[in-house]
Amino acid sequence: MRRGELLALRWRDIDFRSGALHIRRSVNRIAGHGFVVNEPKTTKGRRTIVLPSLVLDALNKHRLQQHEVRNRAGTSWQDNDLVFCSRNGNFLYPDYEVQCFQKLLEKAGLPHMRFHDLRHSAATILLSMGIHPKVVQELLGHSRIQVTMDIYSHVLPSMSLQEDAMSKLNNLLEGDF
Repeated sequence: MRRGELLALRWRDIDFRSGALHIRRSVNRIAGHGFVVNEPKTTKGRRTIVLPSLVLDALNKHRLQQHEVRNRAGTSWQDNDLVFCSRNGNFLYPDYEVQCFQKLLEKAGLPHMRFHDLRHSAATILLSMGIHPKVVQELLGHSRIQVTMDIYSHVLPSMSLQEDAMSKLNNLLEGDF
């Protein structure tokens, strides 16, 4: 997910029964206007992502922790139904999210990277595992498959796929199906 999609994610967007997350909006902080909620970046950005059980379990744990924070906040809590929110239930500042991410990287002994690099890493891993580029396009919310291919074509094992395709074609033409 894009950062703005994560920061705008609401609990009602997650269907724990089916294991699906629905991306319906994005939020940005704009100087002089505060937080502005918009449609996702592209029309394909409105999408549904099936979540692995590991993520659903983590979200359930996070929800329990958030209830504890909500109880401590008392009357100062603003119920915006946000999955990732401030200590009083409001939108997280994008800069704060970046600072937290950098602290986690440092604590884990990992090098500096942009938050958006997590999105690139996920796509790269999926493609290197042989997941079809169309599926990756849908997960990322790219408007066209060409966008996905232009960004991630270096990951695709095209030479071995071409060799495999030519070998199969050769076998077919020689009658060695």
